[in-house]
Amino acid sequence: MKIHHLQTASFCPHGGALLHDRGLFGGQAHMLCHSLLVETNNGLVLVDTGFGTEDLIAPKERLGAAFLALINPNFDPSLTAVRQIEALGFKASDVRHIIPTHLDLDHAGGMPDFPKAKVHIYEDEYLAAMNPATLGEKQRYRQVHWSHGADWQRYTLEGETWFGFPAVRSLTGAGDDEILLIPVTGHTRGHTAIAVKSGDNWLLHCGDAYFHKGQLDLEHEHCPIGLEVFQRLMAVDDEARVENVQRLRNLKLHRGHEVELFSAHDRDEFERLAARKAVSTGSPQAS
Repeated sequence: MKIHHLQTASFCPHGGALLHDRGLFGGQAHMLCHSLLVETNNGLVLVDTGFGTEDLIAPKERLGAAFLALINPNFDPSLTAVRQIEALGFKASDVRHIIPTHLDLDHAGGMPDFPKAKVHIYEDEYLAAMNPATLGEKQRYRQVHWSHGADWQRYTLEGETWFGFPAVRSLTGAGDDEILLIPVTGHTRGHTAIAVKSGDNWLLHCGDAYFHKGQLDLEHEHCPIGLEVFQRLMAVDDEARVENVQRLRNLKLHRGHEVELFSAHDRDEFERLAARKAVSTGSPQAS
């Protein structure tokens, strides 16, 4: 098996001086969506889709004017997951499984590009997206992204323990326990981190559990004020979000030699990981 790091969206949100580490005169903040493509013996597994091809054709209708005004996206068709997967020599139908860290529009917008894929999600996230209870959830979840008749594989909050994280489930239908769903709620009701075995170690895609690499800096924890405020405002349970950031910091402190953590939107983390060639994976060993 091989793991590819894909940038599946690009945006320069307004208020850049408050969103990066370069000070008030550091220019625009440039953020992205970091997806994983995992080659398995049972087809391709895509972790987060970024925006889809239809989103780029009709952005206001599919994503909403408020979202577009806030994030200021750069819509590049070559960045869509389906175009990058085709560039690697695969077909859209080769993607058998999609694992969204959560169903926010910038993480699930590309689902219609892979209509035959099974979508793996925790039950709480599925229910929140199907029946949004607040104005914020109605804005973040766009029903058009699964109106093609998504094939859902839903998981209950129960399972094994992985490095101290409870209720962990292995991906159904993708072979051995090499891809794991790990609940890290707070940003959304069923937000999930995805662990993928990489050689002797693990990659942990933390989604939006945190936004900036400084939040996991063990020597100098920090986060640009704009991103910190944004995370608080977007969280459905900010106490759980903060608690899970601390759990991720503890994981890095005690098991960082075994687990490499990264978030969905930090550009520096993506560039560091994407600079590596696709790596082969092995059999997991965790407790």
